[in-house]
Amino acid sequence: MFIDSHCHLDFPELSDNLPAILATMEANNVGRALCVAVDLPDFPRVLKLAETYPHLYASVGVHPDYVDTPEPGVEQLVQLADHPKVIAIGETGLDYFRLTGDLEWQRERFRTHIAASRLTGKPLIIHTRAASEDTIAIMRACGAGTEQGGAGGVMHCFTETLDVALAAVEMGFYISFSGILTFKSAKQIQEVAKALPLERILIETDSPYLAPVPHRGKTNQPGWVSHVAQYLADLKQLPLAQVEQQTTENFFRLFKLSPPV
Repeated sequence: MFIDSHCHLDFPELSDNLPAILATMEANNVGRALCVAVDLPDFPRVLKLAETYPHLYASVGVHPDYVDTPEPGVEQLVQLADHPKVIAIGETGLDYFRLTGDLEWQRERFRTHIAASRLTGKPLIIHTRAASEDTIAIMRACGAGTEQGGAGGVMHCFTETLDVALAAVEMGFYISFSGILTFKSAKQIQEVAKALPLERILIETDSPYLAPVPHRGKTNQPGWVSHVAQYLADLKQLPLAQVEQQTTENFFRLFKLSPPV
């Protein structure tokens, strides 16, 4: 089976049509999905999905783009993460693309999530855009990597350079590719995917955004993560079954889950 390692099923574009979304997952052999939180007020919706459906998981965190939202504390994140279906901290990270000015609050929020990850032992889901240098620096300084006793994690929806990817992998992180990988313009990302070992790669949709070819421009959904897997297989000249098996094993290993029998 395939696994969508990052989606937002609580967003109205998907939640309003959830039975059909879940049916498409099943039809496309997508057996698990991680529903990622972006703020604290909406976290109960994310958790409810994970509690209701055995094949869905949740994370807890506050996205770096969210300005007018309650600021998380370390103890609060640790408490909210104390649930068997909450398997990750995030999404968190840095984004200097959409926001400008003094963004120290964003960096401090990132440090808070790393601290919660270290305390809970649950991996980080990291978003970075136009901020890779500071992202890697804070990961190192705060001990996010497994070599420093951290829980590691995943650089989600990766769009950075190979050097950034290798720096993250060196810290024990995985690199996740979204539907962007299938875009004709994504030459740099495709080269990164070709260069990385399959053992460090996850696949995702980031739905409802970034629908892969051949659905580009439509509302994305977890069932379409199989298109990302197929493109990755073609790119690396590997059988689709190998990409399916390895990325699924990577997911279970990273998030410390027992694979199905």
